[in-house]
Amino acid sequence: MVAESEVRRLAEATSARGEVVLTERHDGSERVIELRVNGVFVMDTAETSTEVALAAAALDLVEEAHDVLVGGLGLGFTARRVLADPRVESLTVVEIEESVVAWMRDGTIPHGPELLADDRLTVVEADLADALTDARAASFDLVLLDVDNGPGYLVHPHNRALYETPFLARVHDVLRPGGVVVIWSAAPAPELRTAMETAYGGCTELPFEVTLQGRAEHYLLYLARTKGAS
Repeated sequence: MVAESEVRRLAEATSARGEVVLTERHDGSERVIELRVNGVFVMDTAETSTEVALAAAALDLVEEAHDVLVGGLGLGFTARRVLADPRVESLTVVEIEESVVAWMRDGTIPHGPELLADDRLTVVEADLADALTDARAASFDLVLLDVDNGPGYLVHPHNRALYETPFLARVHDVLRPGGVVVIWSAAPAPELRTAMETAYGGCTELPFEVTLQGRAEHYLLYLARTKGAS
């Protein structure tokens, strides 16, 4: 049995982007799984409200949500919230770290097998930019970027391109008329807003408040919509 506050490694892997580590600790009777990349905290199972809030807020922005794309699997909480929406017929999740997908599949991340068993879910192991290059035009009603905590908090330096005009224009191409892209940010991101305005002709910055461990935290949603149905 793992003692309270003791942290141990469950699994680790090395990719072209560095070290990916899964750890566990016990907070009282709760077992907490944590994901880190190159020593940087990505997410854990103790506090999932931001991932859930991102998905819920994004889904509220679209009338149609038949086909959804999420950039980033992580520990799967954004995906799980998307799949809880009865409108969703298919969800494509793109995850660059193969080890994370493997740990979800083999139960190292305990809730992973049940999540991945949903027939509506397809997990693509690839760089998000590469996956969108191969995607068909007008394939999705909604695209959520859950790769970083915004352009100011990159998990990998090369993710910066995901917040720039060329990539955002490609996202535009894979969205259906009236489709929406939503990007979560922990801080104001004026350069991202400008890039979205360039790619879409407009961008809305929505303040978004969540409660983390009893304290109010202020985030921002950056969203843009393709022309068409409102």
